[in-house]
Amino acid sequence: MIDRSAAQTDRQRRARRTSRSRKVRRETLLGFLFVLPAVAIYAVFVLLPLALTVQYSLYRWDGFNVPVWVGLSNYENVLTDPDLLNTIFNGFRLIFFFSLIPVSLGLVVASVIRRSATGGLGNVARTVLFLPQVIPLVAAGIVWSVVLSLTGVVNQLLTAIGLEGVTRAWLGDFDTALPAVGLIGTWVLLGLCTVLLLTGMTKIDPALYEAARIDGAGAIQEFRAITVPGLRQEIGVCVTVTVILALRSFDIVYVTTGGGPGLATMVPGLDIYVLAFQARAVGVASALAVVLIVLILVLILPIQYLSREKGE
Repeated sequence: MIDRSAAQTDRQRRARRTSRSRKVRRETLLGFLFVLPAVAIYAVFVLLPLALTVQYSLYRWDGFNVPVWVGLSNYENVLTDPDLLNTIFNGFRLIFFFSLIPVSLGLVVASVIRRSATGGLGNVARTVLFLPQVIPLVAAGIVWSVVLSLTGVVNQLLTAIGLEGVTRAWLGDFDTALPAVGLIGTWVLLGLCTVLLLTGMTKIDPALYEAARIDGAGAIQEFRAITVPGLRQEIGVCVTVTVILALRSFDIVYVTTGGGPGLATMVPGLDIYVLAFQARAVGVASALAVVLIVLILVLILPIQYLSREKGE
């Protein structure tokens, strides 16, 4: 009797395990079916073009005639040609304007808004700062081209305060063209960083600030000891997004300077377009695109690692 009961219990246990296993397999299959359309779209529009870019980078091809296998010579060209190297360095220079300045200023502005602007005033500040994200970059580039022109608002203000000797065509001068483009990027991305950091500040326990004030900490000490450490992940997101935008920038540069004067503002994203569709050097353009992807990954992966919360 005991053996029969034990055998029956064992059969029931195995039946339950089999039923659970079937349920897990069914749910897993159902999950894959739900994800399949997104995976297919991602494969067609991202993975396939990426694979073709790597393939094209190994050929000399003008986009029409039969491609000629050249191996890694296109990469050698990218890494040794002074003009192409200067293009890459310009992208790195824009990181200062597109990433370091917006993230640093965004931290300060977000802290000030959190401390002083509440209710409707805080919402107005967020809206005004975020407004450049709503404006199309092409429209913003056209407006800034007028503002920074020789007869633009900036030069008119400088002339009005007696600094007419400083005036110049800011986007047409070899020394100021890239910083001028960078400042436009700062204007565009400051609002994005500020809003992201303000949102992150809502997760910081207000009791930490109260305890710091009781201990006599000032605003700067609160900022360094509580705000910045508490926004580790948000800062990582801001830096990641802005660094990628700096290295693959195209719209603002294309509209404002077209890469000029000379090659003073030529950046990888614009140079890839010029090489592929104007110079018909599809292989070199593809090699530059692959090098750009590698550089972005080399910069972004450490940032992602350092911005993770401890224990993740």
